[in-house]
Amino acid sequence: MPRILVIEDEPGLQQVLDYNLRREGHEVLLAPSGTEGLRIAREKRPDLVLLDWMLPDRSGTEVCRLLKSTRSTSGIPVVFVTARTDEVDRIVGFEVGAADYIVKPFSIRELVLRVQAVLRRSRDTAAPVRTVVFGCLSLDEGAHRIWIDDGEIELTLIEWKLLLALYENRDRVQTRGALLDGVWGMDVSVTTRTVDTHVKRLRDKLQRAGEYIETVRGIGYRFAAAPGVAPDATEAR
Repeated sequence: MPRILVIEDEPGLQQVLDYNLRREGHEVLLAPSGTEGLRIAREKRPDLVLLDWMLPDRSGTEVCRLLKSTRSTSGIPVVFVTARTDEVDRIVGFEVGAADYIVKPFSIRELVLRVQAVLRRSRDTAAPVRTVVFGCLSLDEGAHRIWIDDGEIELTLIEWKLLLALYENRDRVQTRGALLDGVWGMDVSVTTRTVDTHVKRLRDKLQRAGEYIETVRGIGYRFAAAPGVAPDATEAR
């Protein structure tokens, strides 16, 4: 039974959506505010979120961004249900990650059909989970996404390749030359100093997970064997 979270502050519309979605065989969760909706989404992991744009505590776009930037909820499809009809609002809705955009007033039958279509697409496109968890660090290799604790961070392609090269050879020292070959390939414009610069930037972006990348004096770098293992032959960062 698909679980649908309705984030809507108008009681009458809550009741209408609750009744009709349950009649179609869905389990329905209700939230009258963005903050409550975020809490329920993280705890209950619904299969789809119906989201109002204008909520009493925060905008629907902010709620959508937070859902999409949080590892545990990033894969949940979001459908805006809103009275905002301008084209620019629709564009913004899709830019923040919405799967569909339904304008009020709407036909209940159309809404139900569009909900079913989004759920079907979500099932059809769902890929096997390829997330690696290492301490406070989580990597989705297929999607090229990374989270520290529960917050997503952005890496450049080079930083991503550098992190994977170190992680995949964890507890083994990678010389600067080996990293140059593996990450930059045949680009003769880069030097060993480039490796040091990118490692520093990568550590900074990884926040507390940057401690997993150890500097091995005079040789190169090593990814820790396990979270919390202290460096033993490293120099100061």
